[in-house]
Amino acid sequence: MTKDQIFEFFRRLAEDNPEPETELEYGNNFQLVVAVALSAQATDVGVNKATRALFERVKTPQQMIELGEDGLKDYIKTIGLFNSKAKNVIELSRMLVDEFGGEVPSDRDALTRLPGVGRKTANVVMNCAFGHETFAVDTHVFRVGNRTGLASGKTPEAVEAKLEKRVPQPFRRHAHHWLILHGRYTCKARTPECWRCPVVDLCSFRKKVLEPPR
Repeated sequence: MTKDQIFEFFRRLAEDNPEPETELEYGNNFQLVVAVALSAQATDVGVNKATRALFERVKTPQQMIELGEDGLKDYIKTIGLFNSKAKNVIELSRMLVDEFGGEVPSDRDALTRLPGVGRKTANVVMNCAFGHETFAVDTHVFRVGNRTGLASGKTPEAVEAKLEKRVPQPFRRHAHHWLILHGRYTCKARTPECWRCPVVDLCSFRKKVLEPPR
């Protein structure tokens, strides 16, 4: 895509949804970290179902430590990889209490020191909790970036670097949310719904599906 096409791409997505937000449910920054960590290889819908009751009881790292690993597993056992995720959440809660006074740090280096928090999770937290202009590349963003020609790359890191370089203001703050939602609901993996896509004319995907399957 050219610079003008990229600007128009995001202008249209912004027009459809001016204030996009994560679909994960949370009440504070700690709960956000936990929700994003649990969402790896799981759907936001599935995570929300598991965390609604959990977050009613647990609102701080100290409360999570007191709940314990086995207690946490009872809440999140419907989520994939729940055993390792429970261990990580308890360990990251301990680190937040011991090293950060129970507060979630705002910089990437500190966040990625937390067990179970990789670069993508850190980017989501930095963006949603602190308003940083970060680009969290999940499967949806990776697919949309490559498929449309917006930001092609063989790895999530490569796509992130392209987005960092190419996304203009005033769209940088919300860009990754628009891309996630676009990939989740329109530019789907198996059958992209190009027939109702607001940016179909800007997209370089060669196998566009311009009519709904019968």
